Amino acid sequence: MKFPTSHMTQLMDISEQVKEAVITSGVKEGICVVFTPHTTASVFLFENADQNLRRDLLSSLSAVIPSDRKYSHVGSNAAAHLKSSRMGASVTIPVHEGRPMFGKWQGVFFGEFDGPRQTREVVIKVIAG
Repeated sequence: MKFPTSHMTQLMDISEQVKEAVITSGVKEGICVVFTPHTTASVFLFENADQNLRRDLLSSLSAVIPSDRKYSHVGSNAAAHLKSSRMGASVTIPVHEGRPMFGKWQGVFFGEFDGPRQTREVVIKVIAG
């Protein structure tokens, strides 16, 4: 799936798209892999009930990896690369009875750390097993 982002840093809950991909795949038992090919963005599992926690995560990442720090990286987006590597590029979710097995408060998130971007990509692959 491809989509734009609208902020320099943002978290987007993509759980519904993941659920839909699992349901439409027809796979009843297996795994779902969600992956982003970008080095300045991430895909990860996170708490999905309190939006304030999303702000807290972005704030905490910025405190640990500030964008205004001098880095050795030739480009201006070293902090985005570092945040992305810390959060990860993929998640694997068990599929049971045709549905992804999320925890009660768990969702799949896309993290943008170098936006806004016209096009970002997430690959969702459902594998029977």
